[in-house]
Amino acid sequence: MKNSNRRDFLKRSTAVTAAASFTPYLFSSAQPAYAQAASDRLQIGCIGVGSMGQGDAGDFSNLGDVVAVCDVDSEYGISSAQNNPGIGKKVNGQKVGKPDGYKDYREVLDRKDIDVVSIVTVDHWHVKIAVEALMAGKHVFCQKPLTLTVEEGQLIRNACKKYNNLVFQVGTQQRSQKDQFATATLMVRKGMLGDIRKMTVDVGGGDVGGPFKKEAPPECLDWEMWQGQTPRVDYIKERVRYQFRWWYEYGGGKFTDWGAHHIDCAQWALNQCKEGDGPVSFNPLVAEHPVPFKNGYPTQDDRYNTSHRFEISCKFANDVEMLVVNQSRGPNGNLIDRNGILIEGTRGRIHVNRERITGRPFEDGLHKQLTDDDFKELFNGKDFDGWHKRNFVTCIKEGGLPVSDVYSHVIAMNSCHLCAIAARLGREIKWDPKTESIIGDAEAAKFLARERTKGYEIPKV
Repeated sequence: MKNSNRRDFLKRSTAVTAAASFTPYLFSSAQPAYAQAASDRLQIGCIGVGSMGQGDAGDFSNLGDVVAVCDVDSEYGISSAQNNPGIGKKVNGQKVGKPDGYKDYREVLDRKDIDVVSIVTVDHWHVKIAVEALMAGKHVFCQKPLTLTVEEGQLIRNACKKYNNLVFQVGTQQRSQKDQFATATLMVRKGMLGDIRKMTVDVGGGDVGGPFKKEAPPECLDWEMWQGQTPRVDYIKERVRYQFRWWYEYGGGKFTDWGAHHIDCAQWALNQCKEGDGPVSFNPLVAEHPVPFKNGYPTQDDRYNTSHRFEISCKFANDVEMLVVNQSRGPNGNLIDRNGILIEGTRGRIHVNRERITGRPFEDGLHKQLTDDDFKELFNGKDFDGWHKRNFVTCIKEGGLPVSDVYSHVIAMNSCHLCAIAARLGREIKWDPKTESIIGDAEAAKFLARERTKGYEIPKV
């Protein structure tokens, strides 16, 4: 498993041959994976096994056999995952052996025995690996935020439409929180709050840091492969692992990190998550960054650069406002930490986060009118299971869309990316959600896609 380099990567074809045929995977999900016959167990490859990736790999080890792990870091990723007692194949609930380790994800996709891949890499690798996984005939679970740009959303959506016999779930597990976000969504859709006027989406602020030291990358990390499609820069340890999200080169800061959860759930509640849906304007009332910006780009390369303080007013065509903030405001206008979504309607308001729902309409018990059929309809015809990944496995077994499907998530991610574009440029962005184009601002429109480093292009299918 020696380090790959760009020359090695370019030698291999960037196209993955599509599976000639696909047969639905049939098994009994009533039992834990280790209690099922070997022929019934899903074979799973986990691509990206840092801290979050190992958590997901551990979950999948209870739903199938994790037979392969892959990471560009041989120590933090591969070795750590292989030696994790919760990751791998289990017999009677106990791990047996170690999953195979790879540094190049294409070796995982080449394996005919693997049915499912879990993608938990840095954000700028998500869509390329996901498209190629679909082309290889794999079911895909991919962590949020799914996309780096609006264009990437279009590419993965097109791929899912072409390979619609495969199941693709996004790791936005808040949709599977029945007592919190699913209940709040149904309360809004059933009119229990009256006409919705405003939503305040509190995603928290990003980190501020630097200047950071430029140095040689550690031997265990394939820095060339890690950078993938992004511009080549000197290694800074604060660019990798969890901290990558504070650099616009690799993500969108809190706009995409927590926005992929809360903006997603806000638009889910408003039923603004189909193609052609979404806000029509994005106005940065406040947008501060840790470094100076010029024409939408940071002027320093050794400091975090994503926005850390912001208020972005997103307006829908019906005048409903979705205010995306790093901090909420209290009754007196004072700033308070209140991660979650405040939903205000003509008949009352509620606040929802991962722990609970508060507000008079909920406390008056209006949510008790909701039925199992209401939740089943919300969950795309599946019974509520309570475990996000098992919903994915159920869809592999039965067919149908998972609760966090690509098509609705792409619409939410469009809003996340447009918030970031408005913040970077410091001006209002007009958006046509039906054509997915920015209106009257050629400079802003350039941010909808990015030039990719040669050899790391995303296949168009």
